[in-house]
This record gives sequence, C-alpha cells and structure tokens, in this order.
Amino acid sequence: MTDHNGQFRQALTRLLHVLLMYCGALLFGILAHWVRFPLPWMIGAMVFASTVRLLEQPLPIPAMTRQIGQILIATSVGLSFTPEAVRAMDSLLLPMVGVAIATIALGFVVAAVLMRITRVDVITATLASIPMGPVESAILAVKHRVQPGPIVFSQTLRIILLVVLIPPAIVALDGTIQDPIRVLSQTHWTVPGGVLLCLSGIAGAVAARAVRLANPFFVGSLGGAALAAAFSLPITAYPYPVLVLAQVFLGVWLGAVFDRDLLRRAKGFIPGAILAAILLILLCLAMGLVLAWMTGQSWQVMILSTAPGSVTEMALTAKILQEGLAVVTAFHVIRIFIILPFASTIIALTARLASRWGLHAE
Repeated sequence: MTDHNGQFRQALTRLLHVLLMYCGALLFGILAHWVRFPLPWMIGAMVFASTVRLLEQPLPIPAMTRQIGQILIATSVGLSFTPEAVRAMDSLLLPMVGVAIATIALGFVVAAVLMRITRVDVITATLASIPMGPVESAILAVKHRVQPGPIVFSQTLRIILLVVLIPPAIVALDGTIQDPIRVLSQTHWTVPGGVLLCLSGIAGAVAARAVRLANPFFVGSLGGAALAAAFSLPITAYPYPVLVLAQVFLGVWLGAVFDRDLLRRAKGFIPGAILAAILLILLCLAMGLVLAWMTGQSWQVMILSTAPGSVTEMALTAKILQEGLAVVTAFHVIRIFIILPFASTIIALTARLASRWGLHAE
C-alpha cells in the first residue's frame, strides 16, 4: 500500500511539474504575443525552455508532445494542398529539386569554412553544415565515430536562428500584415472537419512510420492531410487554441535541446558554428532572391521556400502572409525527401573521399 501511495505521489509531482512547465511556456508566449511576434507561442516557449535548461533546472517533457505538435502543424499545412494548388506547383518541380541539391552544395561550402575556422574534421563539419536535423545528424556522427555534441549544437543553433530571425523579418519587410495572430486565429473550422483532418494526419504518420520514412510524424501527417485536401474531403482547420498548443509543444521541445551541457561540449566550436549557421542562411536567402527573379514568384515565398530548415515555422509564416503556403511546404518536403534518405550515403562518400584525398582538420 505504501509503494502505491509513493508511486501516486511521484506521478502527481511529475504531473504538477509538467503543468507548471507549460504554464511558464504559455506565459512567455503571451509576452511574445504582446510584442506581436509572428509565431509568439513557439518562440516564447522556446525561449522559456532554453532559459530553464541553461539554468540547469529539470524540464520534464512528455515524450509524445513533439509528435503531437508535429501532427497538428503538419495537418494544418496539408490543408493548402488543394487540387488548384497542386496544379499551380507543376511548373516549380524542377526548381524544387534544384534547390534541394543546391542546398547540399551550399552545405559543403559552409563545411569548408567551418573546417578552416574551427579546425574540425571533414565529417564533423559536413554533418554540422548540411541541414538534416539534430537527431539524424547525431545518429550519423556516432556511426562515423565523431563527437555528436558540436554537431547537435550547430544543427540546433541553425534552427533557432531561422525561427527567431526569418518569420519576424519577413512579416516586418512585407508590411501588409498588421496583426499576424489574427490571420491564424480567424480560420474557418468545424468539429467534424477538424477531427477528420487529424485522423488523416495520424493515418499518414502511421503509414510513414511503417515504411520507415525520415521524420514520419511531420512528413506522414503532411502527406495524409494533403491527400485528403487533394481529394476534396470535408476537412477544415483546427480552432486556434489547438495551433497554440502545437506551437507550445514544439517550442518547448526545441528549446530544451539547447542546454548548458551542450554548450560545454561545443565550447571552442561555438563562434565558428554561429558564423557557419549565419553564412548558410545568407547563402540560401540569396538563392531565394535569385529564384524569385527566375520564377516570378514573390520574394517572400521564395525566401521561405529556400530557408535551410524549419519547414514548420516557414509554412506557418507563409500561412500568416496568406501567400504560397503549398509552394513553401512543397519546396521543404522535396528537400527533406532528397537529403534525409540519402544523408548516410552523402556522409559515407564524403568520408571515403576525405580519406583518399587526405583531408583532415589542420
């Protein structure tokens, strides 16, 4: 009986910690909303979580919250894949593939700069520079026997910089959006339509996980919702509080990765990683502007489309702009499907060539 009481108290204490954590994240989201950030709940939650972790305080994150957040956001994005939107994207398929390949090439350019600045080995530099996500790059780091800490730091830093810099800058420079929150909060929704949207996303996520696709909870959910939209099923958006919840879940998860232990492991690597992340963002920004000129698409849409990562945040920003949501999402999904499945091959080939040509950190 005593054991059961002790387990109950532990579970109650953990639940209380989780509730307090998300209350703190919501409070930071309210502050970000007050200063009119485009993605206030995600950015606020991310700042809160990273602050707590940098103070070396525990942050009990339920394991399923990231997947729930990804499913909710991905299905919201999938709504944009109507038959009309899909037909409009036909002419952009070649640029989509080209941007994905060019992003890999730019990643190698940044890796060369990173090697020069930090004197790390070519595998560490490549894994830190090509946008493939912290988890995927860490797994490859262990496989190739290099330290994952600096690589996770670089990948996480790039995502954080993209989230903090790109959406506010795009919305500010666009100048037509007076209230970013209103665009997301006034979307039409119904209970049956929202439930059907969620179920289509869950089905897609289950299917993607069964065939072992990379990032199944986002890519699979997006695919499920996109198919439902393309076949004109009676799906609708979610009520705005659901999107708030999803942003908070993802913001807390992202911020929690950025802890003091990660900073310690990457201490001498930090200045070069910051420069490399900014360089990759600037190179992709330039690519977006060139692509806007070549395709006739708006510069806002092309910059969001060519951003090196953060598909969730770039898609939400396009939704705020009410322009090019399906195009932005498609560019990122094509890049994901080209980079992640072939990431292991890219790194293995890089290691082989580096060994043959005698490339190493100086």
